[in-house]
Amino acid sequence: MNDVGQKTKEGRDTLTVVKPVSFVVSGGNGNHPDHSVPTLLVDDLSFSYPDGQVALRDVSLQISQGEKVALVGPNGAGKSTLMLHLNGILGGQGQIQVAGLPVTKPNLPTIRAKVGLVFQNPDDQLFSPTVFDDVAFGPLHMGLPEDEVRTRVARALKQVGMSNYADRLSHHLSVGEKKRAAIATVLSMDPEILILDEPSAGLDPRARRALITQLHELPLTMLVSTHDIRMVNEIFPRTVIMDEGQIVADGPTDQLMNDVGLLEAHGLERP
Repeated sequence: MNDVGQKTKEGRDTLTVVKPVSFVVSGGNGNHPDHSVPTLLVDDLSFSYPDGQVALRDVSLQISQGEKVALVGPNGAGKSTLMLHLNGILGGQGQIQVAGLPVTKPNLPTIRAKVGLVFQNPDDQLFSPTVFDDVAFGPLHMGLPEDEVRTRVARALKQVGMSNYADRLSHHLSVGEKKRAAIATVLSMDPEILILDEPSAGLDPRARRALITQLHELPLTMLVSTHDIRMVNEIFPRTVIMDEGQIVADGPTDQLMNDVGLLEAHGLERP
């Protein structure tokens, strides 16, 4: 991965050499991926909205299999826009690959199974009568046989601690339960990478703690956008900081979270 330019509070450019740490984990689908191929590769990605607002500027990012990476920055930094590019909802200039597969229009059905995108509002992903139906929706639309669908649903619900919730009405769940159910809806697709937008937002302390525990235990590659800096410090060995559509720092969480000048320059607080 290329060196990432980092601006200091005084405006001087420095260089932070990024050497991501890889964690080899066993995948849930029994496959044996090529560990030499990054799970996610973003190269020189730029994007502007129709009104002319520049949202991403030459963003490059590489995430290896098993890494859990936090994505932080002030509102409007481009975090959500970046995430919406990773499964082809938005398309800018540059290249994106997921497990070696380019994110292009012909590949979108496969890409959207590989990229488990969980939105901030779980109601955006829970629209079926029961939790089982919501979690089964993706595998069913992949054309999988009924036995495989049921196996995937049971496994996904177990991974988020909701094995007894299959017959519950989705709209009767608490916010914390809905967030876990939304995560299960993408886990049932056996994704290569889990992408979460503000997973701890709106949760009470107990639900937040349960979510943190589950994210910590899930043996998956993750990119998580959040303002919850305490969660970042607890779960994610690596942090990427975005501001004004650019990656301004990328490195070990403990180092970045102790750089007070860097945090203040980009609207962040030390945990």
